[in-house]
Amino acid sequence: MDRETKRRQTKNLLLDTTKALVEEKGCNTLTLNNIIERSGLSKGAIYHYVKSKDELLALVLKERMEEISDRFFAEVNKGKKEFEGPLKEIAKKLPSLQDPQDVTNQIFLYLLTNNDQPAVREIIQSFYQQAVQMSKHWITNGQDSGVIPSSVNADKTAELFTLISYGFRVRSSTLNDSYAFNIDDFTKLMGELLQPQ
Repeated sequence: MDRETKRRQTKNLLLDTTKALVEEKGCNTLTLNNIIERSGLSKGAIYHYVKSKDELLALVLKERMEEISDRFFAEVNKGKKEFEGPLKEIAKKLPSLQDPQDVTNQIFLYLLTNNDQPAVREIIQSFYQQAVQMSKHWITNGQDSGVIPSSVNADKTAELFTLISYGFRVRSSTLNDSYAFNIDDFTKLMGELLQPQ
């Protein structure tokens, strides 16, 4: 097995173990020792990727963003000059934003509640910027392909989508599930803003 394959397998084991333990224990009680015991990875192997539990949790958030982006670009790269396919790939994961059991929502809320720590604040700011940049990249790619009008302000629209998705994540922690604005409304809004009539 080559070095890159081994590195990828180790990272996947680390992330999968972390997600499983977040589901079981939650973020507050999770420790790096739990991850070492469950995964069989050494402390050195873990520290090769992250310096802290918070950085590891942020890596799980980043992985989710990358998965969505990979599906989006796989659809774009099919060569069809249409908007619906790539939007559907983004929309597939949107329901998870309102699921209180979703690992990424648990991590997001955990990090927000620890925002008074400078290292965590930096992680949150970095994640926010990555989310905005990824959304902007999707929009500009659609504009370059001619399926999103150039009149759409990519910066403002990307930030709006990020703010709404953050709102869904925070709202997932409430016990009420009866809301006037839901994921279907968000998907419809995305379509309306990206393809104005």
